[in-house]
Amino acid sequence: MEIVKTKNYSELSREAVAMVISQINGEPNSVICLPTGKTPLKMYKLLVKANKCGEVDFSKVIFLNLDEYFPIDSKDKKSFSYYLSKNFFDKINVKKSNVHLLNSNVRDSAKECRDYESLIRKHPIDLAILGVGVNGHIAFNEPGSFVNSKTRFVELTSESKKINRVDKDALTVGIGTIIKSKKIILLASGKKKSEAIRHLVKGKPNKKYPVSFLKGHRDLTVIVDKKAGSLSV
Repeated sequence: MEIVKTKNYSELSREAVAMVISQINGEPNSVICLPTGKTPLKMYKLLVKANKCGEVDFSKVIFLNLDEYFPIDSKDKKSFSYYLSKNFFDKINVKKSNVHLLNSNVRDSAKECRDYESLIRKHPIDLAILGVGVNGHIAFNEPGSFVNSKTRFVELTSESKKINRVDKDALTVGIGTIIKSKKIILLASGKKKSEAIRHLVKGKPNKKYPVSFLKGHRDLTVIVDKKAGSLSV
């Protein structure tokens, strides 16, 4: 585990961007799994800028996403599909055929999850970019999730629903699938994330804090700002 402690959110975002660009410039056809939420917003903004300046080319990259509310239409402004399109995909030179997002506007969620898991087996993840929840969840693998879990339907905790201001559940890539990624970058910003980071850095892997299952991954970089790392780094 490599820990990169930054002064603030802006520096955290720049560090993440540098790593993503390095990955793509080294392997133009990389398979990258993307997060949503507040933490990666500046990262996406800077990646868009880098693309427009010719610093990085997304034309051969295959993009996946980590999770999605269920059920929800992809055009719903609360959906993660909408978030990624608005903040990233619509502004870069990505091929639509290379974007594979969880479809939450389906009746058979189990089939969708099986199909997505099959897609990932066909296109193994080169780089997974993660955020972390206040309760230690990664993607939407809530506390109680198992280390060998696969892409599946999950019931969100009342805490997660309150924080995200939704009354829905979710589909999520599992922990077992995430940790098979060749590289993982975990981003954490703010004091509220410090306890989760402490469990990752100083604790033992346990299902009460799913983020702790990342411990021991062969190529994990944790990028934290000063507040998120205050209890551990």
